Amino acid sequence: MKFSENWLRQLVAIPADRAMLLQRLTLSGLEVAGAEVVGGDLPGVVVARIQACDAHPNADKLHICRVDTGAGEVQIVCGAPNARAGLVAPLATLGAKLPGGITIKAAKLRGVESSGMLCSAKELGIATDATGLMELPADAPVGQPLAEYLGLPDAAIEIELTPNRGDCLGMAGLADEVAAEFGTRAKPLEVAPVVPAIAAPRVIRLDAGTDCPCYLGRAVRGIDIAAATPAWMAQRLRVAGIKPINAVVDVTNYVMLETGQPLHAFDESKLAGDIVVRHARAGEAVKLLTGDSAELDPSFVVITDPSQVLAVAGVIGGFDSRVTAATRDIFLEAAHFVPAAIMGKARTLGLATDAAHRFERGVDPALPRVALERATALLVAVAGGKAGEILGATLPGFRPERQPVTLRRARIARVLGVSVADGAVEATLAGLGMTVERQPDGWRATPRSRRFDIEREEDLIEEVARIHGYAAIPAQLPSGAPPLPRDDEGVLPARALNAVLAARDYHEAICYAFVDPRWLEAWQLAGRVVALANPLSAELADMRPSLLPGLVDAIKRNRNRQQSRVRLFETGSVFAPPDPAAPGDGAPVETAMLAAAACGTAHAEQWGTPARALDFYDLRGDLEALLALSGVPAAWSFDAHGIPPWMHPGRSARVLRDGIAVGEVGALHPALQRQLDVPEIYLFEVQLTALRQRAVPVAGRLPRFPSVRRDIAIEVDEGVEWARIEAAVRSGLQTMLNELVLFDCFRGPGLQTGRKSLAIGLILQDDSRTLTDQDADRCVADVLALLEREFGAKLRS
Repeated sequence: MKFSENWLRQLVAIPADRAMLLQRLTLSGLEVAGAEVVGGDLPGVVVARIQACDAHPNADKLHICRVDTGAGEVQIVCGAPNARAGLVAPLATLGAKLPGGITIKAAKLRGVESSGMLCSAKELGIATDATGLMELPADAPVGQPLAEYLGLPDAAIEIELTPNRGDCLGMAGLADEVAAEFGTRAKPLEVAPVVPAIAAPRVIRLDAGTDCPCYLGRAVRGIDIAAATPAWMAQRLRVAGIKPINAVVDVTNYVMLETGQPLHAFDESKLAGDIVVRHARAGEAVKLLTGDSAELDPSFVVITDPSQVLAVAGVIGGFDSRVTAATRDIFLEAAHFVPAAIMGKARTLGLATDAAHRFERGVDPALPRVALERATALLVAVAGGKAGEILGATLPGFRPERQPVTLRRARIARVLGVSVADGAVEATLAGLGMTVERQPDGWRATPRSRRFDIEREEDLIEEVARIHGYAAIPAQLPSGAPPLPRDDEGVLPARALNAVLAARDYHEAICYAFVDPRWLEAWQLAGRVVALANPLSAELADMRPSLLPGLVDAIKRNRNRQQSRVRLFETGSVFAPPDPAAPGDGAPVETAMLAAAACGTAHAEQWGTPARALDFYDLRGDLEALLALSGVPAAWSFDAHGIPPWMHPGRSARVLRDGIAVGEVGALHPALQRQLDVPEIYLFEVQLTALRQRAVPVAGRLPRFPSVRRDIAIEVDEGVEWARIEAAVRSGLQTMLNELVLFDCFRGPGLQTGRKSLAIGLILQDDSRTLTDQDADRCVADVLALLEREFGAKLRS
């Protein structure tokens, strides 16, 4: 938010200079992003009126102006397109010093003498507008120093607010915050109701449920749209970065800055019948104030009459009902929209509006009527006209009473590590506008309606800490000797897993735990998500049910930046809705996972071997390097059953430990690959607890007797998986089998269609004696008999 320092100082007495004010704002949590001096003292710059404006005889774009300075008339040569007789504008007289070190001197332009310079707002350092002369109200006192007339010098202060501090998006709320910081009192915003002078009935109907629980409006007829905005109001708008446009727009913008409540004005002559607040229909179109057309969906709330969409609620008005230079009657609205109904809607339309910025963070539900009365009073004072009565519709229970929050004295000392005097606590809470009731062990504080962020005791402690000052809280190291860490040898350190992946060319990634719901729909994960009650944006509205969407998106970003070979891994939590049948408090189920994704070539570019594309076995090899750390390779297996829909059905497998599925490995499904516009990607995701369980290493004697190897080639059906064969052989030769190796897989001549040949190495060993040829032959015979019985295998000669 950007605001005028002078305006703030008019609302609250600040016993500090600018530097101290900026420091205290930042330390209290309202981070100052910048402060820019506006205007300066502008010595020699006065309010002047152009009495006559004639064409320059020697230049098409120059004018010769006769200007009244209040102390006489001077001749000025000016090239501004809006120079005209009767215009009141700033004049830099001879000797005046402008920002940037410019000193005004007499000059001759195309043969004509010029004794000064008529100025734009940019030349005076007041605003960025340089399209023409800065236009002042016609009743501005000619001859008065401009700095005195506009209340300069000033400073444009910009603060960056966290999403929970929407109460400071209005000057009234900001003034209360600064008053509490400096121990003073802000001037209350006193708004007297405007007595209706005309009858202008209109029915207002709320059909959007709780998304819009309150909508107020009133007609103001007979206004002069060309009336000049008061200089003080226009200047405050300019300092806030808002260009003055006309009386109606300027008043609504000013009241929004003053109170924090967005307003909108419709041309009443373009309204037909009742005002209805409802959700948009699928595909419903509206032409926006920007002139662009937008297609809406039912997630949008719209303001309508029986014939058209008048505005996208909380975001922007419609083009066809806008206020124009011909407008004489307006319908002024002030409404309350819940943050969830507005969040992300402006970004969906490719916009960023002040109204959406405020509604997304939450606007005080008590403000619509106050802001409407304030805007009406200002508009009638500036542009004339007569106001009708305030019309509106409100849902029952729209403004529930704020419940008091208990604050314990001992809890403050426990959390902050320092005791705060009772008087300081009470002064802080009262200074922030809370109603404070003393209790034996502390206080009960009822926050104002605009402080949505205060719900529990810790919120009150934060307020005390902010105003008391973080610098006043001593930094102390904890006392006592910390306990020695005791690692469980049966649990593999996570850093060991990370080291293995890093050694295999993977880079660790950290992705958002919040994801876009549209991603999850594409991944067919939308049915198993935990939705956030108050998301930061519509694009970050769900907790991730898997690490893979984030990693695939990261790969896409890297590919778009000319990285052809990308290998990423991430360790983090995924979230699932609670099982209704399971005991517990109904909290989401959080599971730690490790995932990796890769694309491009199998090896980095080099000269030793030909380049080839990454395949399933490369990624499975990376995964098996992790599984080997468990020390129990026989506990792990793979099968092709129950493959998730986002994985390739022919190039993927489930990962099982002790027969229980704990993850999956394989290629991204081609359909999803095309939808996401990504290359072929191989990936895996496995439960971290399963990966970290390991057998405790036990020292053993070196073998005293040699091993014996026998190689066999068997022929089996194509559908027989190696994992099943391996498990059968290991169970059949439990005592003598030291290792089992698959070293060849052949399909081709000499084999029937649908059959394959597997070459297996049996490494046999006994701890008590040297195995004989007869022992080895008997083991081979037992294996062949087992494989023939279980899988119909035949020995190939």
